[in-house]
Amino acid sequence: MDVTSDELTKPLGMDRPEPKPRRIGLGAAARFVAAASGGVLLLAIGYAAVFGDPHGGVPRVAAPIGVKTEPPPAAPDPSASAASAAGDNGRRDAALVETASGVSVLRPAGTSAPGSVIVRVPDAPSASLRPAPDPRLAELSRFGILPRVAPDGARPLEVYARPPVGFANGTRPIGRVAIVVGGLGISPTASQEAISKLPAPVTLAVAPYGAELEKLAARAREDGHELMLQVPMEPFDYPDSDPGPHTLRAAARPAENIEHLQWAMSRFAGYVAVMNYMGGKVTADEKALAPILKEVGGRGIGFLDDGSSARSVVTNAAGTTRAARADLVLDAVPRADLIDKALEKLEASAAAGGFALGVASALPVSVERIARWAAGLEKRGILLVPASQAFQPRSAEMGAR
Repeated sequence: MDVTSDELTKPLGMDRPEPKPRRIGLGAAARFVAAASGGVLLLAIGYAAVFGDPHGGVPRVAAPIGVKTEPPPAAPDPSASAASAAGDNGRRDAALVETASGVSVLRPAGTSAPGSVIVRVPDAPSASLRPAPDPRLAELSRFGILPRVAPDGARPLEVYARPPVGFANGTRPIGRVAIVVGGLGISPTASQEAISKLPAPVTLAVAPYGAELEKLAARAREDGHELMLQVPMEPFDYPDSDPGPHTLRAAARPAENIEHLQWAMSRFAGYVAVMNYMGGKVTADEKALAPILKEVGGRGIGFLDDGSSARSVVTNAAGTTRAARADLVLDAVPRADLIDKALEKLEASAAAGGFALGVASALPVSVERIARWAAGLEKRGILLVPASQAFQPRSAEMGAR
């Protein structure tokens, strides 16, 4: 066969040689980087294997910690600086006052602020009386706490009393008058009205039958009122007129009356004296009265006869017990005009004799008329004092005028 024809009959491209596969090589730089990276990796693995990974693979964030700066101190108060420069007790002259207040005062040429000194008068102390009971004056009984004379001789009559205060301007009064308003503890509304509306020197007498008498007594003493305890006693028309449970009776055995008396005395603490509630029959019977007065006096408190019975022998039978008698019942007839007349009479008696004591009930009309009358007493030269002053010796009363 012709070689030429054989070439013509072969498919195109069949005579081309097979290409050899190409090998890709790394440059010198690439080979160096790969070697370095591998070395670092091996070094890290070796370090972790020897020393361990302290963070255990947990991601970490680093945050800068700043230092907080305190604000600059406030500028000093000019008024405080002026007061300090002026000295103690808040004494400041006019120039310092003007500087502190920032007020400019226009004055004629050549003149300056006066040298007058301004003195700040401190506020009056609170009229609140000390909390009761005073542990020295408390005796625990089967009924509760009873008053007693302290081992050091302190007596409830003096410790629980409201201190008398004279006129603010130092003027000597022409007379002193005391008022006791009784019946508190029966009606909460009437009791609160009496406490809040009557002047603090008015003494309040609390009946033993009400609820929460300790709270009532504490509230009254916080407002500056000294207290008395009303003890139910047998009237002449008993039982038509009944003072209530635990009534002391003229025919009862002394021990029975003392038991009822101690029950009443345990109802609250902080009173300076007891006074009869009704009780005309008992206060007229010296035999029945003597053990009662002895028990009262032995506990360091006084006894006030409310003056409702002309047959009372309290002051004669008192012995060593501090006893007194009211001069007038102010609301024997609870009418405004008659109460006003009784108050005028009481005031006249105080002006004439130096001291007078009246009693009333905590009726709304009585409280209102007494509060209104008391508001003008100082202008008339009459000093309203607590009723405990009635138990002071007459010489002490006259010396306080």
